[in-house]
Amino acid sequence: MIASLLLAAALALPPAPVADAGTPAPVAASAASPLPVTRAEIVATYPHDPRAFTEGLLIDRGTLYESTGREGQSDIRRVDLKTGRVLASVRLAPQVFGEGIVAWRNQLLSVTWHGGQGYKWSLPGLKRTGGFTYTGEGWAMTDDGRNLILSDGTPVLRFLDPVTQKVVRRLTVTANGRPVDQLNEVEYVDGQIYANIWMTPYIARIDPANGRVVGVIDVSPLVARVALTDRDSVPNGIAYDRVAHRLYVTGKNWPTLFEIKRPR
Repeated sequence: MIASLLLAAALALPPAPVADAGTPAPVAASAASPLPVTRAEIVATYPHDPRAFTEGLLIDRGTLYESTGREGQSDIRRVDLKTGRVLASVRLAPQVFGEGIVAWRNQLLSVTWHGGQGYKWSLPGLKRTGGFTYTGEGWAMTDDGRNLILSDGTPVLRFLDPVTQKVVRRLTVTANGRPVDQLNEVEYVDGQIYANIWMTPYIARIDPANGRVVGVIDVSPLVARVALTDRDSVPNGIAYDRVAHRLYVTGKNWPTLFEIKRPR
């Protein structure tokens, strides 16, 4: 709820509805200039595993990969996009809460929520080939073609060397001068970083040069379409096919994967 209210104030948007006890405190009128908001337009729909607590989503060379979370349930899987059928999967250790994934060359890298432990997997076979460490939490990953990009729930995105996984740059994300935290699943799309804002229906479009939010995608139509009542079943999962230029979005335990129109 706090993330929704703060983001709404920063973007001069109405706060998103939340399934929570009590009445949210009113948000003071913002003097900030509203940022461009694009309401998500559905292009196509595909089946998605409703038991998948989605933490990471990506398309690599035409193939859909997904990582799921929660202790005892976390896995990384290769999925048939059109049918939602799991083609291959690897289960993480029972005590591990899996988070985001990124593809780099012929390997997949994944992070975990706590413990600073990352893993490396072969592509497309998903065989474990190694690991790496980082400080703080791991929420999501993507790449800009040069570096890996890691989110950790704070307003700061870390750019990592893809070979050593060492931090080479930090980027603070702001909207109208205010830091934006709760940056969850991230995806690099046509020169911008897209980030789900946890517990809201908003995807922030971030300029990687300066960290400023330049626009917002409102996926409320998708939330309404899946009509889930579990407050944890939030939008979380952005995949961009860089060859076909198609953008896909889903959420935790959603029964549907949506292709949506890319903002221009």
